[in-house]
Amino acid sequence: MSLSNLKGRVAWVFDEADYDIDRIIGVKNIKITDVQELARLAMGDVAPGFAATVGKGDLLVGAPNFGYGHPHYPAMKAMRHLGIAGVVAESFSPGFFRGEMAMGFPLVTCPGILAAARRGAAIEVDWAAGCVRLADSNTTLPFEPLGAAERGMLEAGGLNPYLKARMARMKGVTA
Repeated sequence: MSLSNLKGRVAWVFDEADYDIDRIIGVKNIKITDVQELARLAMGDVAPGFAATVGKGDLLVGAPNFGYGHPHYPAMKAMRHLGIAGVVAESFSPGFFRGEMAMGFPLVTCPGILAAARRGAAIEVDWAAGCVRLADSNTTLPFEPLGAAERGMLEAGGLNPYLKARMARMKGVTA
């Protein structure tokens, strides 16, 4: 199986290193479970009306160690609900990376992306070519390749479907 390329616009550029994703919805809101309410709150402190600007397939761009802090999931649930298809960042906090990849949410480590990306610019992650393209600036940047398990989780739609498929394959193999 292969991954479909991610193609959209840069919905937001998080240019602060060690960005704590809880700030996307506000720390006081991390216990809200209604995904529509979370989506409405997304980026409200820095960009009121942000939700109305996001299109299906748009991507976020982040600075080094994006997702720093406790790996709470409400902020990214809100972003996925709005149509965000993935995050391209200089690097990711390890806990955030593991948690989101386990949910089947694409995270792409791409050194140089912060300097190249602008909000609203067309962006594409080409899995087969191993690069991120920013058409507006005619920029192509290589991204760090995914490990076999990471790619398998994305292809399967998350950790649980990935493990179920592996177990099914193993049952079909006799010793």
